[in-house]
Amino acid sequence: MLCRCSLYPVRILRRRKRLLPETDGLHLPQKYMYHSLCTKEFRRLSPRVFLISKSHGLFWCPPALRCMSEAATGPIEHHRQRLSAWFSCLPSEERHFGPSFALDSIHVDPVINESSVEEILRPKSDHSLLTPLNRRSITVAELFHPDSSGKPVRNVVLYGTVGTGKSTLIRKMILDWCNGRRNEFQLIIPLSCEDLSQVTAPVALSRLILRKYLHLRELLPNLSHNPGVLFILNNLEWMDLDFRMANTELCSDPNEPFPPSTLLVNLIRGYLLPEASVLVTTRPSALNRIPGKYVGRYAEICGFSDMELQKMYFHVRLGHGDSDPRETENLAEMLSRNLEHHSQLSAACFLPSYCWLTCATLHLLYYTKSGDPPTTLTGIYTSFMRLNFAGEILDITHPSKISLMRYVARTVGKLAYEGCRSRRTHFTEADLNRCFQGDLDSEADLNLLSVFRTDAFRFFLTPCVQPGQENLFVFTIPAMQEYLAALYVVLGENKTTLQRLGKEVSEIISKAGEDVVAVVNVLSKFLPLRVFALFNLLRVVPRLFGRVSGQNRENIAQTMTAEMFREEDAYNDDVLDQINSSILGVEGPSLLQDSDGVYKPEAFELFPIFMAGLLSHQNRALLDQLGCSIMNMSAFEITTALKKHLLRSSLRRLPPSELMDFLFFLYEFQNEGFTAGLVTSLQDLDLSNVSMTPLKCTVVATVMGGIKKPLLEVNLGSCHLDPDAIHTLSPVLWKCKTLNLQMNSLGPDSCREIKDVLLHPDCAITNLRLCNNPLTAEGARLVAEALEGNRSLTNLSLLHTDLGDDGADILASHLGRNKHLQELNLAYNGIHDEAALKLVEEGARHPTLGRIHIYFNELSDSGLQALQSLGDVRVLVSLTEGADASRHWALILRELRANAGGWDHEKIRAHLTLLLRDLQSSRELTGNLFRKVRILRVERKVKSMLNRIQQGKF
Repeated sequence: MLCRCSLYPVRILRRRKRLLPETDGLHLPQKYMYHSLCTKEFRRLSPRVFLISKSHGLFWCPPALRCMSEAATGPIEHHRQRLSAWFSCLPSEERHFGPSFALDSIHVDPVINESSVEEILRPKSDHSLLTPLNRRSITVAELFHPDSSGKPVRNVVLYGTVGTGKSTLIRKMILDWCNGRRNEFQLIIPLSCEDLSQVTAPVALSRLILRKYLHLRELLPNLSHNPGVLFILNNLEWMDLDFRMANTELCSDPNEPFPPSTLLVNLIRGYLLPEASVLVTTRPSALNRIPGKYVGRYAEICGFSDMELQKMYFHVRLGHGDSDPRETENLAEMLSRNLEHHSQLSAACFLPSYCWLTCATLHLLYYTKSGDPPTTLTGIYTSFMRLNFAGEILDITHPSKISLMRYVARTVGKLAYEGCRSRRTHFTEADLNRCFQGDLDSEADLNLLSVFRTDAFRFFLTPCVQPGQENLFVFTIPAMQEYLAALYVVLGENKTTLQRLGKEVSEIISKAGEDVVAVVNVLSKFLPLRVFALFNLLRVVPRLFGRVSGQNRENIAQTMTAEMFREEDAYNDDVLDQINSSILGVEGPSLLQDSDGVYKPEAFELFPIFMAGLLSHQNRALLDQLGCSIMNMSAFEITTALKKHLLRSSLRRLPPSELMDFLFFLYEFQNEGFTAGLVTSLQDLDLSNVSMTPLKCTVVATVMGGIKKPLLEVNLGSCHLDPDAIHTLSPVLWKCKTLNLQMNSLGPDSCREIKDVLLHPDCAITNLRLCNNPLTAEGARLVAEALEGNRSLTNLSLLHTDLGDDGADILASHLGRNKHLQELNLAYNGIHDEAALKLVEEGARHPTLGRIHIYFNELSDSGLQALQSLGDVRVLVSLTEGADASRHWALILRELRANAGGWDHEKIRAHLTLLLRDLQSSRELTGNLFRKVRILRVERKVKSMLNRIQQGKF
């Protein structure tokens, strides 16, 4: 819904002196001079160009178009094929989602309302945007139908604010005509006003068309007599038209050269090609450039103001690709429910562009796969801005020609930054005026603000829809506030008044210094040298300001570090889960409310992450296209200062969710050298209870995969891992000493990936915990096979993994071929006497195995006695050893406390009752007072656990 495609399918290549030689390749000599009327989209989307010489010979085109050219039966058919090939091209942001995202397959028509001159001239406030108007809704096919009085309509003005889908609608309209689905016009000629604004020399309309559509040469002589021609003038805000007779000459001859603005005025006026129809698209601020008497119909494109259109778009968009249909259906259903219950989200999705951003974010969160090209959240938001604002000038008539995005960064970015700093998401009219009107110095600046409020204000800010807060404004998408605040900081816009004044004074003195030095060089032959000491101070001022600027970059690094490690945010969900909740909603109470129903302050944890992402090389290249340049030296200085601050802060132990945010911060930076210098300070990786989605696994593998030294521990307990997650994380897993994978519902398929990790030639794992996973006997076989080839593992815990007797037999049969294992935990696996005895007998012959855990299994009293009397291996089967408490009773109870939460409490209660009976029997049998006291202490611990289990506190 976002592509602002150029309406020119060709790029014209000329040579300075002679015709181009014929070539079939893409590599052309640099001495050729390009003359292009193509927009940024052509240069960005495809390197393929049409080479046209002065004699109009076609030297090269893509093979697909060459075949279509040969198959064309006439100029119009040829024109259809050319336009179809061009407008079917997907921008790089769309190609990332796969080839199935063609416009024809995912397009949903937005709402179009017929408007009038009176309504356009009526002043509107920012709050009136939410007030529904009773207007007639029309379709694209009805744009040129006769008006209410039956008068034919020649000129139609289609207008809408940024992001409502004007360019996409035009693109779809042209494709429909190319594919024969629109027959009301025999010929459609698209023209881009952005390109026409760059043409300075007079040119005839026929020549202008010929330059772009050479294949229409045969039709041009009769163009003025053909009533079935439609001119599409896209983005009229790029042209400063003047319809006054005294300022714009009349022109009725298509072959007479005039400036492009004159041609458009006469075309719209009907003096040039009066039989042709004209469709103009524009932003609302440029509507007054065409007098109402020349417009037959005003049509406002209102986006997806109907919630059903939003749901339709999400269903169609998420339903494409190679993803699991059931997961896609579930996502669409959750999103639909959230739209119904979250009215602010529905208000945001009024703009089709934000629907695109929502789908792009869900694609990142749910469809990221290992091996895919790296995609970052900051990259998605920056690409989103480029799709909407690349090359856009806020007001072509303003002398500064400031890009729309740069203006947004200075004004809306300031508001966003102040909100992040004060932890606010709602803003009053006074807040807006302070940020927007603070630097107004002239009438031109006031007009610039007026244009922004008319064209793009609603894209970023919208009235709050919560009851009682209708007079407040919020950011249309919450994460957009943090993105714009980050952009405001990284661009260095948060300077103090002294810094701004110092920059201006420095520039003035620097320029004056150049002139003074030239004079001094002449006078130095006649005046004493001491006189020149004062003039030399002029050279010092720019250097001093350079140091002040360097201090500003140091402040940026401090801001990023302080926001990254805010202590009050330590127990929030990680940012990726927060984004997921904001889009799909949450079950139960809102996460933003505490137990008393009071709203907690906003965390703004995306703010520092966006700052890191904006400093990456890829995003700085995109920002440069938006008119928001970040110099390489500035990025280098910020990065150097940031590394120093992060090294001090990242050494402390972080909660799992904050550690995940820190890894995501480094991932967004996309700087391998910077990341490698920081992750070496990490001793362990505790991500327990963090839901490891495919994206999070990719983030961890990317950031930590290049680490050289082994980690002491990687804790991934209760992380909802699956086989794909284990595979993605494998470059990190085999580099750690202790690996905790307990309580992840891992089955035999996951054991195949774990086997590959253990058999890695450089595997460093010494302690592996697979507790509370349904491995079953098949999983035990795979783990046992891995034990044969592994040389590092010494401690293996398979507690409560549903092994049964079959699993125990498999381990026993493979145990003899392992020479390094020292401890094996098979507690709570439903193992009976025979399988347990066989396993322990094999363990007794093992050269290094010193301890086997067999407690909480299905063992008889005779089996317990037999196990306790075997060999040198220490077998932990009970809390008692004869008439005394076991030396390992504390270890057994610790394992119970750590794992009982996921166990069958009825079985655990039965086991603890039997253990308590054994303790009481041992206490009665012993006559040693110290033993009685020790056994009594253990009894109290067991009784306490029984009470907690009965009360459901585990």
